[in-house]
Amino acid sequence: MKIGILSDSHHKNDYLKECIEFLKKEDCEYLIHAGDICSKVGLEILKNSNLKYVAVFGNNDRDLFELSPEYNIKKEPYYFKIADSTFKLMHLPFHLYPDTDIIIFGHTHQFDCQYKNKKLFINPGEICAREKPIISCVKLQINPNEYIITRFFKKIDENNFMKEEFRYEQ
Repeated sequence: MKIGILSDSHHKNDYLKECIEFLKKEDCEYLIHAGDICSKVGLEILKNSNLKYVAVFGNNDRDLFELSPEYNIKKEPYYFKIADSTFKLMHLPFHLYPDTDIIIFGHTHQFDCQYKNKKLFINPGEICAREKPIISCVKLQINPNEYIITRFFKKIDENNFMKEEFRYEQ
């Protein structure tokens, strides 16, 4: 199973669309957005991706609350399951206790990937390229005995994504 993970798009809808299209070419079946989408246009991009998706509200998504019935955007922390894996999704890293298999968060705009006590913690970094002129997203591949996390990143003025990969035995 392959899951695309995104966060902190902050109105940079062209970058969001580019990342989603790239993750689709990487055969992702699901999209998870860890908040700060900031616009209805961003929600439309997620919805129109033709992939199953879920998102949480970030601290800059107050204007999107009324749209939650129309889009799959939830309050944090949001718990869900895909196949046999349990997930906790949040924007603010306030609920980082290990009560699911995979804990996904955003807000810091910094990529982070750690595997502690058989729990996977992922922050995909930022799409908006606010902290550095770099767009970042993640592909999580869940295999029977391992997680493969691939961080894709590129400078905003370049065409191709670079990647770094992390593998953890389950």
